[in-house]
Amino acid sequence: MKKTFLLFFAFAILLVADEAHEIMQKVDNNIRGKNIYMKINMKVVSLLHERNMQMETWSQGSKKSFVKVLYPPKDKGITFLSLDNQMWQYVPKIERTIKIPPSMMLQKWMGSDITNDDMVKQSSIVDDYNPKIIKKDGNIVTMELIPKEDAAVVWGKIVSQIDTSTYTSKKDIFYDENIEEVRVFIYKDIKKYGEYYLPTYWRVQSVDKTDNYTEITLDNVKYDMDISEQYFKKSALKRFSR
Repeated sequence: MKKTFLLFFAFAILLVADEAHEIMQKVDNNIRGKNIYMKINMKVVSLLHERNMQMETWSQGSKKSFVKVLYPPKDKGITFLSLDNQMWQYVPKIERTIKIPPSMMLQKWMGSDITNDDMVKQSSIVDDYNPKIIKKDGNIVTMELIPKEDAAVVWGKIVSQIDTSTYTSKKDIFYDENIEEVRVFIYKDIKKYGEYYLPTYWRVQSVDKTDNYTEITLDNVKYDMDISEQYFKKSALKRFSR
């Protein structure tokens, strides 16, 4: 009897683990698709200052991403490339390409509350984290994501609230390597693009600076389009900067 119970208990644990992985796979698929193009508006707010930006992004999976800044004029043409866990930036004013080391992936991107890692979507929640369901409340499932031992990620833990009616995040809490809360993402205004669901409003709030936040709105989104491989070469940094 005891052996049967243990086998049943082990089987139940495996089912829960499979469910957690399936949920995160669907969330990741909504975020990325086969590939995705986005036009993004960003507002960066601090205590005494507000700054608006606009950019375009092209992404393919979790290893290839290209970003081009469109506005403001002083930053227009700055480009970023993420390729196989490496990241570069091109600054047209000085005509210089800069390689961004892994140690700087947690640095704030262009003075906002998001990081270099966020902007190029380097980390994959499916490939780099082990998910665990810690709470269920109707369609809302709270997941704890712990990095895999060999994963080159910047976060010690992520706690994510997932709406399983659309498989989109409602809220993500990011923790550093000491498992201290660093920042919170809030997602709203879910829209459907073909077979995919995506929040079109994101708000990023740092824990240590409550007067600072970044708002992101997605102005144009296209999934599974024909994106040229030219965007994912180092030559793209200067070529598409114009």
